[in-house]
Amino acid sequence: MSLHGKVHKYGADINTDVIIPARYLNTIDPDVLGKHCMEDLDAEFATRVRPGDIMVADTNFGCGSSREHAPISIRAAGISAVIAKTFARIFYRNAMNLGLPILECPEAVDGSEAGDEMEVELETGTIRNLTRGTTFQAKPYPEFMLELVRAGGLVEYTKRRLAPKRSR
Repeated sequence: MSLHGKVHKYGADINTDVIIPARYLNTIDPDVLGKHCMEDLDAEFATRVRPGDIMVADTNFGCGSSREHAPISIRAAGISAVIAKTFARIFYRNAMNLGLPILECPEAVDGSEAGDEMEVELETGTIRNLTRGTTFQAKPYPEFMLELVRAGGLVEYTKRRLAPKRSR
């Protein structure tokens, strides 16, 4: 599974209140959440991001409350993957449950800047910064996690697995 897009880069300790401000938690509509993703930190984010773009951040990305709204808003904004040095564990789990690919790779974070073109291969964990001509290695996704991402998250994956064979 190959992902490709421009880098949107952020610093350390980006918490879920910054990813999607609490004033938008009265909805679970992905379209609404995507329009307000990152707006308190980066007011132009929703207008700059294009489908397939990649978010890159320093350490402890997704810290704070355990709201699922954060990965929903990131995905709905058009981000295809998030690469960080480290993730808050609850955000990591929520992102996987919702089918948002995330990779921990400090070297890729340090070796990229906003606007760089990046390509990510989830099966191999290969991250290529096409702008700078550099390659980094994250942990490859196991087949089960690839299936979760392809399905769009845990709920859709489970629905497919439980569906009668004739409807697959």
